[in-house]
Amino acid sequence: MSEIEKSFTTERYLVSYPVLNEHDNLRLDQFIMTQMPTLSRQFLKKKIEKGEVIISGRNSPHKSSVKVHSGERVTVITHNDGMIEDEYWNDEVVSRTQEPTIIFEDAGLLVINKPPFMITHPAGKNLFYCATVFYETIYKHTMHSIHRLDRETSGILMLGKNPKVSQKVSLLFEEEKVRKCYFLIAHKKDKALSFPFTAKQRLGRDENAIPRGMITAYDENSDQGKDAETHFEVVLEKDGYVMALAFPLSGRQHQIRVHAACNGYPLLGDKLYNGDPSIFIRFKDTTATKFDHDIMQIPRQALHAVALKLNYPDEAMKLFFAPLPLDLTQWITETLNLNIPTLEGLIHERLKTF
Repeated sequence: MSEIEKSFTTERYLVSYPVLNEHDNLRLDQFIMTQMPTLSRQFLKKKIEKGEVIISGRNSPHKSSVKVHSGERVTVITHNDGMIEDEYWNDEVVSRTQEPTIIFEDAGLLVINKPPFMITHPAGKNLFYCATVFYETIYKHTMHSIHRLDRETSGILMLGKNPKVSQKVSLLFEEEKVRKCYFLIAHKKDKALSFPFTAKQRLGRDENAIPRGMITAYDENSDQGKDAETHFEVVLEKDGYVMALAFPLSGRQHQIRVHAACNGYPLLGDKLYNGDPSIFIRFKDTTATKFDHDIMQIPRQALHAVALKLNYPDEAMKLFFAPLPLDLTQWITETLNLNIPTLEGLIHERLKTF
């Protein structure tokens, strides 16, 4: 049976999934959730009712409870109505007007400073406010995602302009030959480790967790999870908050956020690893309370990919730096009354030996 098929324009995104034997006789909504787990049930129900989910060979719209069968294809259509990717904070839509800025560009590589809430490439319901889509619209050709940042994480992102350069740089990431540095703001909990420290807890996806699939930290000598290592250094500390740099030496999903949290430094605005993951579910389902907002303080996790260093385009090591984003600098200024140029100066001092 053919694989997943996708078709994309700036106005419409279409993806078609084959129904395999393992999914035979599954409810339509349950089948889509296995393929697109980031969608909320409420959002998916509306798409099915609007006829935007189509089972091959059948008339739509369907009911969510209709069964799918092996050999069929299920197509999900998403139109760019300007609201599908809306993120809410205190009942107001979070602005997505900020555009990425170019840090470096040559014939084969584009290095950008990605704004928060822009996804690397189309996924889930986030299909149009994407880095690859943004530059494909400008350059009129395919842009290749070399690595990725979480949607909420801002900072340095590399995109390939052609397959050759993309493969070359992607291989450096896979072989862990790229040095990465992230800036973060975190709460300091009781019994938190003293800086500097290196976190070596193994990390693995927990399919029994709620929400399903969140990353769990295991002892470094455990046989569970996969090996992971992150070095942390403090930049400034004030009023129970720390501004720190994280240097991941491996590339596991949510690595910095989990390593920081399990060692006493949950990130400001982290809805998933703050000690109560039910907050994440409420934000996802747009049922977050005022108390949830007060705990988070800002709409997204305070994590920014501030620097990358690698051999490109030749054997010389090249350092790329992304200035701190506006939302984090505003919070730092208003809440901690700190001087941003001084803070960035301290970061640059550390990067001299990066």
